[in-house]
Amino acid sequence: MKFEQKLQPAIFLRRYKRFLVDVILPDARQITVYCPNTGRMTTCLREGCDVLLSLSDNPKRKYEYTLELTRPGTCWVGVNTGRTNALVEEALRKGQIQELNFTRIQAEIKVSAKSRLDFLLHNDDDMTYVEVKNCTLAQDGMAMFPDAVTVRGAKHLRELMRLREAGHGAVIFFCVQRADANCFAPADHVDSTYGKVLRQAVQEGVLALAYQADVRPDGIDIVKQLPINPLKRKWT
Repeated sequence: MKFEQKLQPAIFLRRYKRFLVDVILPDARQITVYCPNTGRMTTCLREGCDVLLSLSDNPKRKYEYTLELTRPGTCWVGVNTGRTNALVEEALRKGQIQELNFTRIQAEIKVSAKSRLDFLLHNDDDMTYVEVKNCTLAQDGMAMFPDAVTVRGAKHLRELMRLREAGHGAVIFFCVQRADANCFAPADHVDSTYGKVLRQAVQEGVLALAYQADVRPDGIDIVKQLPINPLKRKWT
């Protein structure tokens, strides 16, 4: 995925009201930009760290810039969750996700009265449902999800279990948008319920995949699969 424009560099100052951050531009102007991420972004932001912004051409927007990438340490982190599904779909269509074969793909599939999943993959008469999660939390070489309590995330896992029981394929796909991780695990210290439901889902046949993206100032590409710490163990 190539960015449509050259991203604007800035320095991060603070985050507030969850969807807003203050930054300093190279010309010393301080501005407020939109932050398209509902998580805590615990290991994504550090006061004084480099960030990259995209500029919107929508004149009706209150904040013209959007936070795209942050660099709290040695690597860039993709924090715009609005790009994650397009990134994964691009990788699927390029055949980079070897576990998932399909002849047709649909996005934003309604699976119940109040729930949608990200993709439905058709392969002849077989159907596989895929839910994508953007993963930006990492510590000591381990990528983790979630970075905040997510009741909605647990609901998606239960929907996948229901579909798997009905005879369909079901996949939970973690897109790790940072290079400083070499494995993935559920963030039990953040949301123990999500970790419990994820393990239950895997035991009931839901396929868990974690793939790492190469995040650069000019674009983002999914490049390799990450091992997932054992999930098929009893919850204690």
